[in-house]
Amino acid sequence: MSQRSTFDKIFHIIRTSLNGEQRDYTRGSLSKAIFLLAIPMILELSMESVFAVVDIFFVSKLGQHAIATVGLTESVISLVYSIAIGLSTAATAVVARRIGEKDPEAASHAAAQSIIISLIATLFVSILGVVFAGNILSLMGADSRVVNEGAIFTKIMFGGSLAIMLLFLINGIFRGAGDAAMAMKSLWFASIMNIILCPVFIHYFGLKGAAIATVIGRTAGVLYQCYHLFRGKGVIRLKAIHFNYDPKLLKSIIVIAWPATLQFFINSGSWIFLTRLVAETGGTAASAGYQLAIRNFIFFLLPVWGLSNAAATLVGQNLGAKDPQRAEQSVYMTARYSAFLMGVIMFIFIFLPDFIMRIYTNDENIIRYGTLTLRWFGSANIFYGISMVMMQALNGAGDTRTPTIINFFCFWLFQIPLAYILAYHFHLKATGAFIAVPVAETSIALVAWYYFKKGKWKTISV
Repeated sequence: MSQRSTFDKIFHIIRTSLNGEQRDYTRGSLSKAIFLLAIPMILELSMESVFAVVDIFFVSKLGQHAIATVGLTESVISLVYSIAIGLSTAATAVVARRIGEKDPEAASHAAAQSIIISLIATLFVSILGVVFAGNILSLMGADSRVVNEGAIFTKIMFGGSLAIMLLFLINGIFRGAGDAAMAMKSLWFASIMNIILCPVFIHYFGLKGAAIATVIGRTAGVLYQCYHLFRGKGVIRLKAIHFNYDPKLLKSIIVIAWPATLQFFINSGSWIFLTRLVAETGGTAASAGYQLAIRNFIFFLLPVWGLSNAAATLVGQNLGAKDPQRAEQSVYMTARYSAFLMGVIMFIFIFLPDFIMRIYTNDENIIRYGTLTLRWFGSANIFYGISMVMMQALNGAGDTRTPTIINFFCFWLFQIPLAYILAYHFHLKATGAFIAVPVAETSIALVAWYYFKKGKWKTISV
């Protein structure tokens, strides 16, 4: 009877979290609040990772040059993700703080102002990406065939940057408002569209079909978001007046957003360097194996990102409600859940990487490099889980500068030099890049934990 009661309670929490009911996360059970926010966030990001895996599955049938093109393009377009995530982080922090203060009108105004900033930022990035697509692939170390065949893919992906930007940003607004279910539904809608269109478009248009399907799917997701922002019944309802020029608020959002953008830019820049290093030292097979492994790594990592986003929302709303102790408790509790989940995933990466890689390809060279990547990355999974929660908690408090500084030192001044030294001076080649990642991520977890415990984030004004 007790066991049945436990299952009923779990089922009730899952059902409640997916209903999208407006709740007050500044009161009541913390563990329940974490799960009510995290479940839709995990499902939201899991669907995005499912699409990434499905996408690379179909692209892999076109050969290793197609895999390399997608991987290299995604590595560079991650700079667009950096801007999108930076703005999304700022929107989550400001909206969550206003919701915690019980001021939904101010939250809606902040949401509208963040959208204005995103539109301006996207225009610049899109033009550069479309014009210099071929040059971008060349700079990433792609061979001439990858450049010739992949330039159109890269142009389409950069041309659709607005869809990426708004999809991330608006979901950040929903998460800050505590409406994680709506963020989940919009990304599910976009990803399901992608999954349906991807094989069809690849069949008729080849590699560029994958890019077209992605842009269409994400655009559909943005339209779904906009409908609920302007016409929905949620706590955030945008009106024309919310888009009136507000220099003070725009400045406040930018002050939070630029370090967050730089933070993820630093992260992305490090991944770009590693991607190039793998391509240079291991060749196309190493690059393809690395890219397949990365997609699967993200597949398992994004659910923990969902937990981290839950921590960010709880920190923002509880600081707005003037309850820093509850904000702190929510982070420690989320970190424990995240470490446990990543411990389970670590087992899969260390003992079953060969099985995972053979789902996508029979090329033994690609499988060998992909297996090495998953094993090395998986060795630090628990630290990934902890670092993600701590860093997002600081971001959720509006302290985006501290994670940025941590990323700069641990990625650019530690991970990149270490990868280079291992690859060239110790003659480990691509394996050197694989080893550098878990070492750097472990250092990030320890440093982020230290700065979170210091507690300065509790005094940040948003």
